[in-house]
Amino acid sequence: MTDAVQASDKVTARLQDPAVARDVKTLGDFVHIYCAGHHRDRARHAVQTPAAALGVYGRRVPVACEECEAHLAYGEKRRALCPKAPKPFCAHCDTHCYKPDEREWQRQMMRYSGPRSVLRGHALDAIRHALEARKHRAAQRRAADERKDAR
Repeated sequence: MTDAVQASDKVTARLQDPAVARDVKTLGDFVHIYCAGHHRDRARHAVQTPAAALGVYGRRVPVACEECEAHLAYGEKRRALCPKAPKPFCAHCDTHCYKPDEREWQRQMMRYSGPRSVLRGHALDAIRHALEARKHRAAQRRAADERKDAR
């Protein structure tokens, strides 16, 4: 079995995990929001990614241009292969799974889509993200204080 087939099987298996599927579905919704706002002039279609083929999105498959579809497919794979359990938000993670250019694209997409997603059924996700960010900042402050006290 080749490494590519083995990785593909692992991605397929992980996409069936409910927590991974939820994260991927949210990512798909965010990419849909971003693409609708930035690429209105491009030809857009229902994405054909591994998660879409497995039915992760249900009947609401994201619609995106080819560029955004490629970014979404990359993000689906990175989420499925994330070594962290429980998975923190990528912005708070010490392991960077994304290539630098993909990470920057994801960051821009999240900055645009995040605030708009609240009006499109992701209010609970936004609250969860805000609480996690607050918890992360508090942990960073505690660690900084401990380092300062250790001196």
